Amino acid sequence: MSAATSRPVGAHTPTSGGLARAALPYVDATGARVVQVYVSNSRGWALPDGDPAQDALFRDGCAERGIPAFIHASLLVNLGSPTPATVEKSAQTLAHALRRGVAIGAQAVVFHAGSSVDEGHADAAMRQVREELLPLLDWAAAAGGPMLLVEPSAGGGRSLASRVEQLGPYLDAVDRHPMLGVCFDTCHAWAAGHDLAVEGGMTATLDTLVATVGADRLRLVHANDSKDLCGSTRDRHENIGKGTIGEPAFAELMTHPATAGVPLVVETPSEKQVGHAADIQTLTRLHA
Repeated sequence: MSAATSRPVGAHTPTSGGLARAALPYVDATGARVVQVYVSNSRGWALPDGDPAQDALFRDGCAERGIPAFIHASLLVNLGSPTPATVEKSAQTLAHALRRGVAIGAQAVVFHAGSSVDEGHADAAMRQVREELLPLLDWAAAAGGPMLLVEPSAGGGRSLASRVEQLGPYLDAVDRHPMLGVCFDTCHAWAAGHDLAVEGGMTATLDTLVATVGADRLRLVHANDSKDLCGSTRDRHENIGKGTIGEPAFAELMTHPATAGVPLVVETPSEKQVGHAADIQTLTRLHA
């Protein structure tokens, strides 16, 4: 089975100027076999309506190309926040992303695990995760999708889940609801202290991930190298093989049983599409 069919590799794409108008040419130019988009401002709370014509063109364009689509929710989302307004806006943002996911045919919506922010708020934060996520997951199940995918953070700031083993309590908080999957970000895992660069490090991390969440929870990988050292808690992406994680770790990623059939998205630096196209080619080569 080829890399394109067993582990499709794609990119986070621009949407300025229209979802289909911006994203589909980018997909074609980079050779992406997966597409990830924002459907609202990545660092704002505004929840814009979609353009039905662009939605249909995007949905049909992805279907014609045979590529899955994913949505990344706003980076402001934090269901564990001690600020009630932030929790409310976070839930509204996820609900909006799920509705937009139905409209554009997305497989899942990625959101960050969040943080309790304040000392002593951790237990309350996990109760908030349960209270806010369960209705959204039930809605997604009734609608037939998209799924929600929790993405562990880079660590620091009282994260609710940064190391992969911390996903266990997070999933337990929602009774391991079948509509909650996992998005594994290599730069985040590295920043949180998983030494992916040592021989067998990526393999060991993925083994732990599977042991923690199960064999069918991993639904997306964000494949990003890092500008910083392991355990830095800094989330600064670098192109594949150009950072501190290095190509051998990504070769382990591309051949590990846990990633079989799982799409991968690069969120790496890209100037005029060149960086993403090169990273897609690198990951495909490492699989082959």
